[in-house]
Amino acid sequence: MPSASRPTRPPARSPAWLVVALACAGQFLVVLDVSVVNVALPSMRAELDMSASGLQWVVNAYAIAFAGFMLLGGRAGDLYGRKRMFLVGLALFTLASLAGGLAQDDWQLLLARAAQGLGAAVLAPSTLTIVTSAVPEGAARARAIATWTAVGAGGGAAGGLVGGVLVDLLSWRWVLLINVPVGAVVLIGALALLPESRAGDRRRPDLPGALLVTAGLATLAYGISRTEAEGWTAAAALVPLAAGLALIALFLAVEARTAAPLMPLGLLRRRSVSSANVAMLLCGSAMFSMWYFMTLYAQNVLGYTPLEAGLALMPSSLAVVLGSKLAPRLMRTLGARTVAALGALTATAGFGWQSTMTADGAYLTAIMLPGVLMMLGAGLSATPLASLATAGAAPGEAGLVSGLVNTSRTMGGSLGLAVLSTLAAGRTDGRGTPEALTAGYALAFRAGAVVMALGVALMLVWLPRRAERTGPVEAPRQNDAGTDPMTAATAPADRAGPTDTGISAR
Repeated sequence: MPSASRPTRPPARSPAWLVVALACAGQFLVVLDVSVVNVALPSMRAELDMSASGLQWVVNAYAIAFAGFMLLGGRAGDLYGRKRMFLVGLALFTLASLAGGLAQDDWQLLLARAAQGLGAAVLAPSTLTIVTSAVPEGAARARAIATWTAVGAGGGAAGGLVGGVLVDLLSWRWVLLINVPVGAVVLIGALALLPESRAGDRRRPDLPGALLVTAGLATLAYGISRTEAEGWTAAAALVPLAAGLALIALFLAVEARTAAPLMPLGLLRRRSVSSANVAMLLCGSAMFSMWYFMTLYAQNVLGYTPLEAGLALMPSSLAVVLGSKLAPRLMRTLGARTVAALGALTATAGFGWQSTMTADGAYLTAIMLPGVLMMLGAGLSATPLASLATAGAAPGEAGLVSGLVNTSRTMGGSLGLAVLSTLAAGRTDGRGTPEALTAGYALAFRAGAVVMALGVALMLVWLPRRAERTGPVEAPRQNDAGTDPMTAATAPADRAGPTDTGISAR
């Protein structure tokens, strides 16, 4: 007689702290990689013989792929499982880091950076959802989210220092190769210990939309970069510019018709959502470029080593964290719109000050103080913009709206870097003297100051005094935590505490 079968025990759950630690490690890698590359740019250019206009693509290849596929990555996590997408994204990110670190030509490096951005876009959305799913709602979850935001901020702040140490002691290749052993350890731990979760919605992800917006951004940025050598009226610039605009228009047409769009256009009919996204796009277009030009100025003009450049920018990195911590407190007394405009105005002053840079500038007045103003303003403005955009959203769409804000900022940063790099290269006119380089970088900061001033005016005129309270817009279902993990740097202030602005700032 066969013995009675024993009841099957459910698989043991991993300790919550271990799940949170693994998710935060993935987030740390994504944020760190945005910033760690900056101090290595001059070394990359020298070894791979890259042009000044081509150098921007080391940053933009990552940023465009990250922005274009970020919303799709979150949707795929809902559909196919957050653990699965975490593993896929981390594996792609790690392999691309290896390929970039071993690159022998500039095109190989740029292709690897784009693959890194794609991996990050798949990985990052899963990190916050895994955290919120592992910890029950209440004080414990608030502490877990605070840890997640602190890790992101730490990754952004540490990037310059880590990059400087690696470039100085080893080579620029190690700012990418360092991801390989760390990624492998996190990958093994995640495979064994992370729980799986997914949303019940079975609608397909909007792959055509993601491909169109990414191709449109990349083509536009390429067209802008061609204007420096060819002029704005040359076919070599006009054709990619027109093609990029056509792809963006086609993306909007697809979004208007698809059942589960990446960007439901109905959301943009709300004043709070549309105004916050345009404001974030403008701010991102200037802020994203700040680290790029500051690093080049410190090394190419002032003669800093990569490590010295990383240390020189540490106060600015910490100012981002300070601004993001102050913003929620100021919002209670001044209101979100006022704090957003105050932050943008502070950054405008920093950009204006930085535009007075000289070829023999002193650290205190040429790097530290203007850098602190720019990044303090970035931290102050990001949280209220995200809060205004999301506070009036229904629970099922708050994550989507905050994800749009983060995507708008990154897209604006990609296009802004292309425009400002072209302006700087045009003023330099191929000359490599410290005076010529300084003139080009100063022009980029003057243009950034103008853009930030426009952002201040837009916020005061267009942002609502308080978030609109309207009914829900038909949108794809978000994760079960009610917060979209695509807000890798823009968790709403009233949900997750102070905003981590590591991605936007770096």
